[in-house]
Amino acid sequence: MGKQMTEMLKGTLEGIVLALLAGRAAYGYEITTQLRERGFEEIAEGTVYALLVRIEQKGLVDVEKVPSEKGPPRKVFTLNTQGEQELAEFWRTWTFLTERIEQLHTPNNTENTSEGDN
Repeated sequence: MGKQMTEMLKGTLEGIVLALLAGRAAYGYEITTQLRERGFEEIAEGTVYALLVRIEQKGLVDVEKVPSEKGPPRKVFTLNTQGEQELAEFWRTWTFLTERIEQLHTPNNTENTSEGDN
């Protein structure tokens, strides 16, 4: 993964994980698997687990310890009301940014040309 991709993911991974949890509750390894299935193959499990600690500390998820067949109980994360609000804000911000970036990317963007270029 290139440096630019890594830096962009740092700013968006929390929103991506919240979006996954909006679909259904999951534990850390399941979240990592879902990310990889969606093309984020190079995201390290440690990155996901550190993020889960942060969103738990921020109060965006509820956590339930569920017995595991192997080893210690699993922490299952469920998006709560505060997390839903945070996710809604993420999507508003994402929409705002992507619309403006797409305008810059459009080949016939006339807003970036000065009158002297005609």
